[in-house]
Amino acid sequence: MVGFTVPAGVAAILLDIEGTTTPIAFVKDTLFSYVKDNIRDYLRTHWEDEECQQDVGLLRKQADEDSHMDGVVPIPLETRDGEEEIERVIQAVIDNVHWQMSLDRKTTALKQLQGHIWRAGYASGSLKGELFEDVVPAIRKWRERGMKIYVYSSGSVEAQKLLFEHSTKGDILELFNGHFDTKIGSKVDSESYQRIAASIGCSPNNLLFLTDVTREADAAEEADVHVAVVIRPGNAGLTDDEKSYYRLITSFDELFLPSST
Repeated sequence: MVGFTVPAGVAAILLDIEGTTTPIAFVKDTLFSYVKDNIRDYLRTHWEDEECQQDVGLLRKQADEDSHMDGVVPIPLETRDGEEEIERVIQAVIDNVHWQMSLDRKTTALKQLQGHIWRAGYASGSLKGELFEDVVPAIRKWRERGMKIYVYSSGSVEAQKLLFEHSTKGDILELFNGHFDTKIGSKVDSESYQRIAASIGCSPNNLLFLTDVTREADAAEEADVHVAVVIRPGNAGLTDDEKSYYRLITSFDELFLPSST
């Protein structure tokens, strides 16, 4: 069944981004391509910046933790001065990022550097965050009814805010009460949703989570969070069993808040 009435106890809605508020194609084809096309220039320009070195340090640590994985690219320390040495390390960073992206990794180290590259793209006007047409009007309506709106995405909090600040609908950051990323835990770990509820200051069953990923939906349900699975153009298909099990919506307009009477 598509569309449903939000349970009366729900006080906050938690939104995924990719495939929920934003087309998967924008993330995969625009944002990810921007990183691949601009990472070398970004690293060369910002290499001496403290923030960039922190990003590289996180990626180096992640590479060490991934040393057991096939294809992992270690990131060496600079052992001597000179442009050639810098270029050697930059190439290792690029190769590591490409390897992680090829596996669709969600590591904090990867997401942090991606977020900083996207920040430069948004600032230059090269990037505009895409949203489905129903998203902003629906969120405004929910807020008018007293609902709090939060975001939980594998993309860094900074990257989330950039997308909504520089969106095709203008700066809509004010519509959100808070943001969460994988620093609070994996999206397929039920404890992450318990932590989010505690951070918000509500019970898990006062939360409704909207996502297009059934593994995330399962984890949220395990934490006693209400869930609806979002069906959008370009999203992965659902099995017949999944279609019959989950509450489904194809638009935020199909989410009905209970009457206030």
